[in-house]
Amino acid sequence: MSGRLLRLVCTAAVAAGTVLAPVPAAAVPEPPAPGGRSVSELLTDLQRLYQQAEEATETYNATAEKLKDQRAEVRRLDGQLARARLSLHDSRGAAGRLARQQYQNSTDISPYVRLLLARDPQHALDQGHVIGQLARERAETVGRLTGSEKKADGLARKARAALDRQLTLSVQQKKDRDAVRKKLDDVEELLASLTEEQRGAVAELERTDVEAAQEDLVTSGALGSGEDANEPTRAADRAVRYAVQQLGKPYEWGAEGPEAYDCSGLTSEAWGYAGRPIPRTSQEQWARLPRIPLRELRPGDLVVYFPKATHVAIYLGGGQVVQAPRTGEKVKVSPLASHPILGAVRPDKGQDREAR
Repeated sequence: MSGRLLRLVCTAAVAAGTVLAPVPAAAVPEPPAPGGRSVSELLTDLQRLYQQAEEATETYNATAEKLKDQRAEVRRLDGQLARARLSLHDSRGAAGRLARQQYQNSTDISPYVRLLLARDPQHALDQGHVIGQLARERAETVGRLTGSEKKADGLARKARAALDRQLTLSVQQKKDRDAVRKKLDDVEELLASLTEEQRGAVAELERTDVEAAQEDLVTSGALGSGEDANEPTRAADRAVRYAVQQLGKPYEWGAEGPEAYDCSGLTSEAWGYAGRPIPRTSQEQWARLPRIPLRELRPGDLVVYFPKATHVAIYLGGGQVVQAPRTGEKVKVSPLASHPILGAVRPDKGQDREAR
């Protein structure tokens, strides 16, 4: 990270009450736990429930995105259907006028007999050409009417199907929302069963585990060396700055700012602010954005966590990320190894670095 950006991160982190480096580990007390479970078992249970809640949140977010796209599709088809019905109305009006004209001009005398009786056969022939032209125009009008009817019918079927799909997604979104709330209730139930001392012991054990994982990651050489070679693009720099400015704001599942965020809400909004829209969910970000090895990480890259890609953070440099962690916490700066790392992606991979 550049010195200027690092100073910005440090200043914002201090203002938000965020610690960038872990403090020395202390001995973890082992007070009695509900059901005779140890502190490590409680931490495992709590982390499992938090992960399940985040999986449910990302499922909810994915359904919400599909529903948003489907609503846009319904609006688009409704607009097309309205225009098709207006065209059909015009075609029916033209066909009605032709029918009235044909009725008013009808005769039992055939065109051949009229030609024989005409005082001016040439005039009659010329008139026949006009009549032929009118007949072709009438045929074209009838053809347009038929085409308009088919188009309107087809669009009406598509609009009904799109609306049915929207209603199905609305029902699914409610189920997904209920699933998130159930998982969060499970978290609250476990936390409520713990004493203040037990909660402190669990938090301390989690902190020391993260510290150990971070040390292992750094000493393994997986991050490479020489971050000066990994300077961010201008877009990545803007994304990082946006994320840093959100430090201290609360985590809220399904939130995309500006008052609160969930993990992928923060990353998608940061890159949207940088002028490079990315998918809304962590799973889509992992699936659709270009992947990079950890040794090539540079500020602005996204670090994706857990086997199902259910958590994501923005890399700041220096082995640190900014993340919206989980319910009950705030956007903060954390060690890169705060969770099991799945991999990293770069939203602006391949972009020229000239404009930094």
